[in-house]
Amino acid sequence: MGIYSHCKAQGRLAMNQSTISEFILLGLSHSCTHQLALFVVILACYATLLLGNFLIVMTVHAEPHLLDCPMYFFLASLSLLDMALGSVAAPKMLADMMLCSHTISYGGCMAQLFSLHVFGGAEMLLLTIMAYDRYMAICHPLRYMAIMDRQRCLRFLVVCWIGGLLHSTIQMAVVAQLPFCGPNVLDNFYCDVPQVIKLACTETSIIELLMVANSSLLSLPCFIIVLISYAIILVTLRGHFTKASRKTLSTCSSHLMVISLIYIPCVFVYLRPFSSSRLDKVASVFYTIVTPALNPIIYTLRNQEVKEAMGRLKKKCIFFPTRLKEGHA
Repeated sequence: MGIYSHCKAQGRLAMNQSTISEFILLGLSHSCTHQLALFVVILACYATLLLGNFLIVMTVHAEPHLLDCPMYFFLASLSLLDMALGSVAAPKMLADMMLCSHTISYGGCMAQLFSLHVFGGAEMLLLTIMAYDRYMAICHPLRYMAIMDRQRCLRFLVVCWIGGLLHSTIQMAVVAQLPFCGPNVLDNFYCDVPQVIKLACTETSIIELLMVANSSLLSLPCFIIVLISYAIILVTLRGHFTKASRKTLSTCSSHLMVISLIYIPCVFVYLRPFSSSRLDKVASVFYTIVTPALNPIIYTLRNQEVKEAMGRLKKKCIFFPTRLKEGHA
């Protein structure tokens, strides 16, 4: 409880200032013993996140036939977004646990908030496009490669980034205008809209509703498109459960699992009136760290083609030093 009391005291001191220059992050736990255990768990998750997603990117780019396939092109793009999203909060949290530091500058806080919603918004749009890609591949196989050519896939990817930037810019345009005069204690391990808005020195009920509406405008249409896409896929495959269709359903189920891991935490954090609870903090951990770490595991365990490609990549890496030595000899 010492850390918590110290943070509260600093927060009360900040109330006497006209504006605040930094925020205090309470983190996930106030217990030193718990913080040590959490450090090990978060470090393991973050290492898995980086290594797993990097391996998928390398595997797809090492196999030309995978890179030419829209599904794997989008999967590699999703892995890059997962690495970016996971790196918004985890490094700062790990550093805070090591150095016993619990502060973040105002600029750093705004940068975290902006980056989180850029990558999160782009990822949500990308998952929607991946659902549309599966719909086209299963329901319109003869026209699939003509419609989902490389140029269109690149345009879809650009749309994801523009959508993420637009969503995040709207969030920042509102938050940056808010006055902060104290307190400055955030009951979380990173800066995000719900906690930051609560600290504003003004009435925030209208702003909270505006933020919920902004998040809903992005997430609800995406969720509806995903549901419609997979409903049509299931109807199309009904009564035709061949070996190929079972493989297709396995790929689709992996995608649906990833979508569920992203949407369920987002509902708790963004799609309801803002409130502070331990459940929100748990949802934030899943959204920013656990889900990006699980995505490569989910896709590789249920996709035989990716596993085989990873095996070939492993063999290339093993034999590369031997060939290099032979070349020098």
